[in-house]
Amino acid sequence: MKKFIETIKHIWKTEELRKRIIFTLSMILIYRIGSFIILPGIDQNAMSAGAGSNSGLAGILDLFAGGAFSKASVMALGIMPYISASIIMQLLGMAVPVVQKMQKDGESGRRKINNYTRILTIVICAFQGPAYLKMYVGSSNAIIDNSVMWWAMAMTVLIAGTMFATWIGERITDNGVGQGISILITVGILARFPGAIAQEFILTDSAIYLNIIKVLVFFGILMATVLIVQGVRRLPINYAKRVAGGGAVTEQSSRSYIPLKVNASGVMPIIFAQAIMSVPMMVIGQTSNPFLIGLKDMFSWQYNLVFGILIIVFTFFYTAITINPKQIADDLKRNGGFIPGVKPGIDTANRIDDVVSKITLPGSILLALIAVIPAFAYVAGFTQNFAMFMGGTSILIMVGVVLDTLQQIETYLMNQHYDGLMEGGKIRGRRAANEMSNVI
Repeated sequence: MKKFIETIKHIWKTEELRKRIIFTLSMILIYRIGSFIILPGIDQNAMSAGAGSNSGLAGILDLFAGGAFSKASVMALGIMPYISASIIMQLLGMAVPVVQKMQKDGESGRRKINNYTRILTIVICAFQGPAYLKMYVGSSNAIIDNSVMWWAMAMTVLIAGTMFATWIGERITDNGVGQGISILITVGILARFPGAIAQEFILTDSAIYLNIIKVLVFFGILMATVLIVQGVRRLPINYAKRVAGGGAVTEQSSRSYIPLKVNASGVMPIIFAQAIMSVPMMVIGQTSNPFLIGLKDMFSWQYNLVFGILIIVFTFFYTAITINPKQIADDLKRNGGFIPGVKPGIDTANRIDDVVSKITLPGSILLALIAVIPAFAYVAGFTQNFAMFMGGTSILIMVGVVLDTLQQIETYLMNQHYDGLMEGGKIRGRRAANEMSNVI
């Protein structure tokens, strides 16, 4: 505890870090205030009555939006349209030469891609907005003035709300701490956590021993998620020679290694898969197809089957983007490093690619299994709101984002020669970054 208090003091003494944290908290506060501002022309009482029947995918969309979805807030669509646009742009980068060229153009190309992503976000909002207003808000009989002018105003405000939330996320990334978009999603999830706990353990009449079992299961899943997110496969490397004291000396170092994370793609596959799964509720209307009907219920086998497959696919996709075996092999060769028993160059790249493939498959399957736990928890008798926190997207995003943010804070502390949030550098991401810097 004393170490923790000292670290907080160090954080406050570090001027740049202090400003970034204050800025991040300020942006989060603005975002949360926006989620409580109701669209003009909406009967709030009718929306409140409809919110009580939230179920399935509507419930998880409301979870991500921090309650803005069920309130018909100006930020009801949240930042999911922006995430969907990002998915499309990254997929285009694999197939369209023009987008590929922009990805290779450095900072100028990144700015162009961001501009196109924002434009595509507006287009997606233009499709999702009417579906949301008609199928969700309209079904609650909450629209007071169902006129053309009201629809035009409501669509404009919803698009502006999404773009403003996107702007807040980008500002947090540039001037705050952590990845802004992921932090906003995490904040929305955490905003619902106290209410879910109250509903499960206070408002529900359950035996004490059952509540104890629920808490133990929750922490067990939480620890398993941390292990998956932080799991690393160490690929040992040696250095044929290093320059020391003006001369070349031979050094065989078994302590150096390439840290290949089991979940190298972080939380983005989960966020992207959830963004894709939000489409059925928005576009599927009245249908008699059982499979399509199941896609609108997050506790159905149809939804969880497709959701799990998407997580596996996006994990491989994002890992391929994040880790470039050829570049790592080239960097090793330039620095005189090599994998024991493997020739430098293409053989090293193939070895790294083989290891990455072997650890990504079980890692992606474990992520998918954790993602579908809420369906089993709901069947086992947990309340719907708390079941969403027993695994699934909620816990994966929370754990991933919190750990990533802590690692970034530790980086600032290390630059100021402080010990960090955990004595001895317990956060694996920090140690992995240091060890990786010895390689590339």
